[in-house]
Amino acid sequence: MNFMLDKDKRNVVRNDKTYHLTTKEYEILECLMNHPNRILSAEELYAYIWKEVPYECKPIICVHVRHLREKIEDDPSFPKNILSFYGKGYAYDPS
Repeated sequence: MNFMLDKDKRNVVRNDKTYHLTTKEYEILECLMNHPNRILSAEELYAYIWKEVPYECKPIICVHVRHLREKIEDDPSFPKNILSFYGKGYAYDPS
């Protein structure tokens, strides 16, 4: 892991720089980190965070994940921590 999650402040610290997370970004990252190496679909993430039945949620989750990657990944185009699995979802890799 190349970042530290500050649960009290809901920030990420990477390379000695602090990045503010929106509420949804924090909740997505927390959910993924609570289920390391498990693929969670966009629908599962949406239901967990918004507490409602997902409908057309993939673009919403995709945008939040992209913003998260910009904050925690060394190279967001080639993520090492938040991985995409085409047609399946996202997983957090803590290694």
